[in-house]
Order: sequence, then C-alpha cells, then structure tokens
Amino acid sequence: MNYKDEVTQAMDMLAANKKVIFLGQSVRYSGHVMYGTLQNISKSRRIELPVFEDVQMGMSIGLSLTGFIPVSIFPRMDFLIIATNQLINHLDKIEQMSCGQFKPKVIIRTMIGSTTPLNPGPQHSQNHIEALKHLLTNVDIYQLDDEKYIVPAYHTALEADRSSILVEFGDLY
Repeated sequence: MNYKDEVTQAMDMLAANKKVIFLGQSVRYSGHVMYGTLQNISKSRRIELPVFEDVQMGMSIGLSLTGFIPVSIFPRMDFLIIATNQLINHLDKIEQMSCGQFKPKVIIRTMIGSTTPLNPGPQHSQNHIEALKHLLTNVDIYQLDDEKYIVPAYHTALEADRSSILVEFGDLY
C-alpha cells in the first residue's frame, strides 16, 4: 500500500471506535488531500469547520472532556501554530491545572505541506515538530515520514491515555 492508503486505513481504524469524531477543515467537503482519506467514514461523524484554528482546538478539548475522542484535523502544520494557545496552555497543562481531575485526549492530525509539483511557499510547508517538542510536556508527537509508521502510530495514539499530534508529509501522498 502507498502512503495515502495507509493513512486511509488508519482513519478507518480510528472510526471503528464509536467515541471518535473527526473535525476540522476539509473533513466533510473536498478541499485538501486529507479529505480523500476520510472517504469510508460516515459524514455524521465529521464536523466541518471554517478557518479558526484556536477555536477548533478549544472545541476539541471540550469534546474530549465530554467523552469523545476528537481527531482534530489541521491540513497545514503552519496553521496549527495559530492554535498553540489552546494546545500549549490548555490541552498540554489541563491535567496539571485541575490536579488530575481532567485528562483530555485529543488526536491532532496535521501535515507538512507538499512542495511539489508546485511550491506553495514557506507559510504552507514548514516543519514545526522540534519547536513543539520543546513546548509540550504531556502531548506525544509522531513524525509519519514513512508509510510503515502510519497505522501503528495512529493505533498507539488511540490507545494512549494522553493527547497526540501526528504529522503527515504532503510530499509522500
């Protein structure tokens, strides 16, 4: 199987869990390569959102606190940066701030944008993995730079008792 097939298989595996819900940009309507990886998932389990990343992360945390396992999709890692307030100051720290009363679990799916066949420029193709590793203490980060890592990493994220960021690579699709 190729990279996209492995991602599609991982999304199908996540969707088999009834607590999983998908939200973000291009989850119900085509507009990004990630949309095609959700083709087997009922639209009733997908929440399409406008471009408002900070609110999306806040919604994801809220959904997690009510028992869902949100798969929050940010088609470009560059725009996940807009959600870093919620990511770093809330999702990553809420267990500590609540003395263990709350432990949200969000699976964050993002992508380093492709640079071929057309380079979209630096604001659509930056890699912020190392920076996030320095800022986060309670969120795992998985770099999916080979298709053999995709399904195992998403399985680990689903089974984990904490949040995860899974970084896909657009040039590998």
